[in-house]
Parts: sequence; structure tokens; C-alpha cells
Amino acid sequence: MITGSDSRKLSRRCVEMVSDRVEWTEWPVLVHSARTAVAAVASLLAARLLRLPEAYWAPITTLVITQSSLGAALTVSWQRFVGTVLGAVVGAIVASHFGPHVLVFGSCVFTLGLLRAVARLDLTAYRFAGVTLAIVLLVPRTGPAWQIAFHRFAGVSTGIGLALMLAMVWPERITGSFEGTKEGMAWSRTSPPAGSGTRGDRARQAKP
Repeated sequence: MITGSDSRKLSRRCVEMVSDRVEWTEWPVLVHSARTAVAAVASLLAARLLRLPEAYWAPITTLVITQSSLGAALTVSWQRFVGTVLGAVVGAIVASHFGPHVLVFGSCVFTLGLLRAVARLDLTAYRFAGVTLAIVLLVPRTGPAWQIAFHRFAGVSTGIGLALMLAMVWPERITGSFEGTKEGMAWSRTSPPAGSGTRGDRARQAKP
């Protein structure tokens, strides 16, 4: 049988649990989420305004780059841009003369790796070059290969441009108040990681 004292304890426990849940949605998390959403929407609208046939590449690229600070965004953007250009050029040339054969595709991926080493690019550029190559060479198309390559390049370039503009206008401020994710949830240093106990538990632990 639940007494009045037990009922009050249960109510207090529920309030503490709700308070701990609220801490996970503090201001830095909301700002980061809003910033990411604004960047993705702006990139998609820009791609549609430019009437890009494959407008989805712009927000995809923006979402990849916009998670970084301006300095990191510049590095990622440059590597992605060069890798996309490299993959688009190789893909357009090869697709114009060969079909989407397995050996042709494998040889092109290997060649991109060698070109990446010669150009002293990092593995990020190599990955983006390989993705662009696969899209241009393997995706069924009705138009010429160079057109598919240009669409991919235009979408990625639009996404990169929007991400860099946002990084300058609305820079990401990753400070001690926002650290990223913890067990799938956004959290801040001012908020305790999951499993550290409720607010009441922490208060009791702090008492001598």
C-alpha cells in the first residue's frame, strides 16, 4: 500500500527526472539545430532557384560541411570541391567511351587514387572523387555523361558556397557549453552526461 510519504517521494522523483530531461534541450543544442536546418533549407532553395536538375546534392553537401567551424569548413570544402571536379572529369571522359563495366569502374577508382597521390590531396578528396565517379559512370542516364557530371559539380558547388557563407555569417560556436552527442542525444558540458544520476542524486553526492 502506497502511503502519503511514498507518494510525495514518487512525485519528487518524477519532477527530478523531467528536469534532467529538460537540461538536454538547453540553448546551445537549439541554436545548433536551428543553424543546421537553416543551412539545409537555404541550400535547397538556392539550388532550386538555379534550376539544378539534381538539387538534392546542394543540401547534402551543406549538411556535411556546415557541422564545422569556418577554418575546418574551408578545408573540407576545398577537398570536396577538388575531389568532385576530379571525379566528374574522369567520369565524363570514361563514360563517353566506355559503358558501366565493372573492370572499367574499378580501374577508374584505382586511377583516382593515383591522381590523388600525385596532386597531394587527402583521403577526403579521394572519397568524394570516387562518389562522383560512381554517380557519373554507373547511374543510368538519358543525356550525355558530361551533363550528369556538370549537374553533380553544380550541386556540390552550390552546397559548398552556402555552407561557407553560413560559416562566416553565423559561425558555429563549439565551446564548453556544447560538446556534441552522448548516447545519441545532444548534450552540453553544463548538463551531465547520461547515467550520471538525477539532480537530486548529484545534490546528495555533493553533500559532505
